[in-house]
Amino acid sequence: EVADATASEPEDASASEDEDASASEEEDGKWFMAEISVPTSAWQLDFVTTTEEADGCGAYDNNGMQDYHLRVEHGMDEAYWEALIQEKTAEATAAREVREAEEAAKQRARAVKRAAQREAAMEAVRFSQSHVWYSEPAVPSAGNAVKIFYNPRNTCLNGNDAVYVRGGWNRWTHGASWGPVKMERVTTEDDDSHYLVAEITAPPEAWCADFVFSDGPEEHASYDNNGGLDFHLPLQGASATQPPMHIMHVAVEMAPIAKVGGLGDVVTSISRAIIDAGHQVEVVLPKYDCINYDAVRDLREEGGFQFGGTYVRIFRGEVVGVPTYFLAPDSGIFNVGCVYGRNDDAGRFGFFCNAALDFMLATGRHPDIVHCHDWSSAPVASMLNNYHETYLGKTRAVFTIHNLNYGADLIGQAMAACSMATTVSPTYANEISGHPAIAPNHGKFHGIRNGIDPDIWSPEDDMWLPVHYDETNIVEGKAANKLALQQRLNMAQDPDRPLVGIVTRLTHQKGIHLIEHAIHKVLERGGQVVLLGSAPDPRVQGGFEAMRHGVEQTPHGRMVLTYDEPLSHLIYAGADFICVPSMFEPCGLTQMIAMRFGSVPIVRKTGGLNDTVFDVTHDEERCTWYGYETNGFSFDGTDNEALDYALNRALDAYYDGREWLQDLQRRCLMQDFTWNRPAVEYLELYYQASKQ
Repeated sequence: EVADATASEPEDASASEDEDASASEEEDGKWFMAEISVPTSAWQLDFVTTTEEADGCGAYDNNGMQDYHLRVEHGMDEAYWEALIQEKTAEATAAREVREAEEAAKQRARAVKRAAQREAAMEAVRFSQSHVWYSEPAVPSAGNAVKIFYNPRNTCLNGNDAVYVRGGWNRWTHGASWGPVKMERVTTEDDDSHYLVAEITAPPEAWCADFVFSDGPEEHASYDNNGGLDFHLPLQGASATQPPMHIMHVAVEMAPIAKVGGLGDVVTSISRAIIDAGHQVEVVLPKYDCINYDAVRDLREEGGFQFGGTYVRIFRGEVVGVPTYFLAPDSGIFNVGCVYGRNDDAGRFGFFCNAALDFMLATGRHPDIVHCHDWSSAPVASMLNNYHETYLGKTRAVFTIHNLNYGADLIGQAMAACSMATTVSPTYANEISGHPAIAPNHGKFHGIRNGIDPDIWSPEDDMWLPVHYDETNIVEGKAANKLALQQRLNMAQDPDRPLVGIVTRLTHQKGIHLIEHAIHKVLERGGQVVLLGSAPDPRVQGGFEAMRHGVEQTPHGRMVLTYDEPLSHLIYAGADFICVPSMFEPCGLTQMIAMRFGSVPIVRKTGGLNDTVFDVTHDEERCTWYGYETNGFSFDGTDNEALDYALNRALDAYYDGREWLQDLQRRCLMQDFTWNRPAVEYLELYYQASKQ
C-alpha cells in the first residue's frame, strides 16, 4: 500500500496534512518538508516530488525513474511479515499462472486455427489444379493403390492419341521408379470426359509420389512436367519420415528489427511459414547498429572468423521465432546508422554476401537452399559457384525479385546463376518477364504472391481496435469500429453513409491522380472518405496539404497526411471499402489486409492486386480456377472514368444492397491470404532447385 501527500484519509489512522514549505537557507540549496500520515498497514513509503499541487505539467523528480522509497518501521513480529510475504507471493503466483494459462490457451487456439488454415490451403491447391490432374483418394496412403487422373486438353499434350505417366517416390530420392504406364480414357454416361486415368501402388515407405506425363513411352517423348516443377502427390502413413529441408535466407532486411520496405516483411513471414511446415530455416543478416534489438531474443556472440582482411563476429538471436545470425565485421562497415542510403552500399553488401557463405563454411552449415533477395544479396547466387569444391557444392540458390528498379545488372547475374527465381505475384512475373535482366532465364522464373501475417493483422485481438470481431459478428464489429473512427477524426457519425478508406504512400506508383479523384467522387456521391498517407516528395505532400483544407470543410472527409500505425488498423476495421488504384503493384499488402478486416477492396487490375482481388461481376470463372471466391471491385484503365466504373458499383452496393454487401465483407474476412498457400509453392520450388 502506498501512502503519499495526496492519499485519502485511512480508516485506521488519523490524517493530518501539513504542507508547510519551510526553507533552510543552506549552502547546498533549499530544503522542503511535508508531513503525512502513514497507515498502520503500510510497510514502505513511496513518493516523488513535483512543482505542481495536482497532476499537471509541472516538473517531477522521480529519482531517475526509480522513485523514492522509505522503509516504514512496523510493530508486527516476524511471523506477521512471513505470512504477509507468503500471501503476496501466492497472489502474484496465482496472477502469473492465470496469465500464462490464458496465453497458452490463446496459443493452442492459434495453433489449431493455423493447422486448419494449412489444410484448407492444401485443399485449395488441389482444387485449383484439378482442371489438369487429381487423384482418388485425394490424400492417398502409402502401401495402397491410387488412381491418377489427367486432362491433357489443358496442357502441352493436348491432341495426342496416347498419354503415358511415369515417376518415382519421395521427391525422386527413392531408389525405385515406375512406369511408363499408358493412361486409359475415363468413360462416362455421356462419353464427354476428357480425363485419362492410371493406377499405381505406393510402397510402404513412400511419403510422396512424383510423376510426369508424356505422349509416348520413349525417353525422348514430349513431356508435361508442370513447368519444370514436376507433379507431386503427398502420401500419408508412410513407414519412412520425410526429412526436413534446411533453408538459409541471406538478406539485408528483416522485419521487425531492420525493416525498410516489403523485403523485410517477406523474409520474416516466409521463414515462419516454412518453419510451421516442419522445415529448418535460418536467416543471416548484417549486424547494423540501428537494429531494434528489443525485438531480438537471447542475443549472444558465438565466435567468429577471418574474412576480407577483418575479423567477423557471429551473433545469434531469435526474431519472432526465427533463428537469426548477425555478422559484425570489426571494420565497422555496418555501424553507419542506416540500412541503405550511402554511396558504399554496393561494396558493403557485396562483402556481406561473400561473408555469409564463409560463415556457413566456418560453422559447418550445408543448407539445401540459400535464398537471396533483390540486388542487395543477389551476388550470393553467383558467388555460390565458387564454393562447389566445399560441402556447399550441393547447396542450390533461389533468388527473389522484390523491386526491379534497382541493381538490374546484379539481378541479371543472379537470374543466370540461381536454380530457381521468383517474384512476388504471378501477374507481376508476367509483366516483367520481358525485362533484359529476366528474359534470358524466364524459364526458371515463377510468380508467387506474398501473404500477410494473421497474428499481426487480426480483427479478433488487434490491440488498436476498440471492438474485436470475427466472421460471426462482423456486422456489429465493423459498425462499432466505424463509429470509433468517425469519433476519432471528428467526422459526422452517420452509419448510413459508405466509408471509403485509402491507406498508402502518396507516390506516382500509387496512382495519386486517381486517389485525388476518388476522394472527390466519394464525397460527391454522399459517402465518407479517410486518407492516411504521406509523400516523400515535398511537392506532392504540399499538393495534398492544399487539397485537405477544402476536403475537411465537410464533416465527411478527412486527410491524415502522416504515418500513424494505430490509425491504419482502425481504418481497415472501420471502413466499408479500401481503395487501391495503383499504377503498378508487384504484390501489395493493403488489399489483403483490408479483406482480413472485412473491408471490400476497390483496385486497379495490376500485379498482385489482380492475383488477390476477384471482381464480383467479371471474375466468377477466374476465381474458381484459382480456388477463391469473388471479393471486390476492379478496373483496368488509368483514367478517372475507369476508376468510376469500380467505385460507383461499390457505392451502389452499399446504398442498394446492404445485406449483400455484408455477406461480401464476411466472405472477404474468411478468405485466406496468409502465407499458407505461398509456403506450399515455395517448398515446391525449393525441392525442385535441390533436385537440380
